[in-house]
Order: sequence, then C-alpha cells, then structure tokens
Amino acid sequence: MAELNIFWTKTAVKQRNETFSYWNKRNKSTEYSKKLNKSIKERTHILKSNPKLGKQTDFKLTRMISLGHYSILYKVNNDQLIITGFWDNRQDPEKLLKFLKLK
Repeated sequence: MAELNIFWTKTAVKQRNETFSYWNKRNKSTEYSKKLNKSIKERTHILKSNPKLGKQTDFKLTRMISLGHYSILYKVNNDQLIITGFWDNRQDPEKLLKFLKLK
C-alpha cells in the first residue's frame, strides 16, 4: 500500500486545538502543547504507512490509536488517512459515544 495523505476534519482540528488551549491556559505555557503536537505528528506519520495499526471500533470503519491520555480516531479512504477525532480519554465516555454516532 502506498503512503497515505493525512487530512484532518474540522471537528478533529477543533478538538485538538481545544486541548492545546486548555493546557496552555492551565500551565501558562505552550511547552506541553508543543510536545503533544510533536507526538501527534509522529503517531500520524506512523499511521500513514501502517493504517491498520489502530484498533477497529464498532463505528463506520473508524479506527482508534492511543497516544497516552489521548486517542486519535481515523478512517482510511482510498489514498487518504482521515483524522476524524482527537479525544482526551479522561473525558466522559458517553460524550465520545455521542460523537461517534454522529459520524
């Protein structure tokens, strides 16, 4: 399989940016957000060449891969790796189920 192009949905970008914003305010620094962003890029780069690495979920071809306290939700469509969500696993799981049912 050829390497995939990464595409982030608006929802996933919003979730990721809200996470960064939370930590920037809480820590009064951007250091943690920068480290987290680097980890996200590394993990998605691995997924580009190994898209089946993530665990399959029960929702519409969606897979999930862990990144510490976070999960990256994604789908593979032709030559694209589509990041559909960025989730903090410490949040209420019911909120995630509602999010996934909308996709």
